[in-house]
Amino acid sequence: MHPWQCGRVKRSVLVRPRSSRAAVGGSHDGMLVVRVRQPATDGRANLGVVEAVAAALGVAKGDVRISAGASSRRKVIEVDGDEVVLAAAWERLVEGG
Repeated sequence: MHPWQCGRVKRSVLVRPRSSRAAVGGSHDGMLVVRVRQPATDGRANLGVVEAVAAALGVAKGDVRISAGASSRRKVIEVDGDEVVLAAAWERLVEGG
């Protein structure tokens, strides 16, 4: 990635811990829904969120971080990368794709 393409996308997610399968997609109150298998104890669900979002967006886990709501189901996620590409991918996920 070229330096002029770097940016950060910041969006809200709703986490559903202890789901039967990990999945990213759909929306609830305008937030992206992230389903993770891990329970919401000892930060395990947060790790699952980072892994699931990174995989869904095609970025490295190190490019995804939780910036707010670490102990809540409603979180703010920041993703480093090409802002245009990430925003388009995020919108596809919110629409259920």
